[in-house]
Amino acid sequence: MAYTETEVEAIKERVLAALETVIDPELGIDIVNLGLVYEVLFDGETGHTVIKMTLTTMGCPLADVLTESIHEALADVPEVANPEVKLVWYPAWTTDKMSRYARIALGIR
Repeated sequence: MAYTETEVEAIKERVLAALETVIDPELGIDIVNLGLVYEVLFDGETGHTVIKMTLTTMGCPLADVLTESIHEALADVPEVANPEVKLVWYPAWTTDKMSRYARIALGIR
């Protein structure tokens, strides 16, 4: 089924809401508010969804845990088919990418 641009944007918002349920086990904050999710790509024809995200550090041992949690969260968005997580390292993550909520929760100014 093909979706309109408006429907695609609404689906992407639901994807982001689902990703807010994925908590970084080390920091206790979701990956969206941590600023780890850089982009959500949704193909309105196939439902193929790509999550472009980074990690707080290149050697972060949680990549597999977070990827599995993302797949579980996206299972609740029926339009999403074949979700794919792509780790990117540019631009590098910094605390500046965190939301106000995450900064307050972690005591960062």
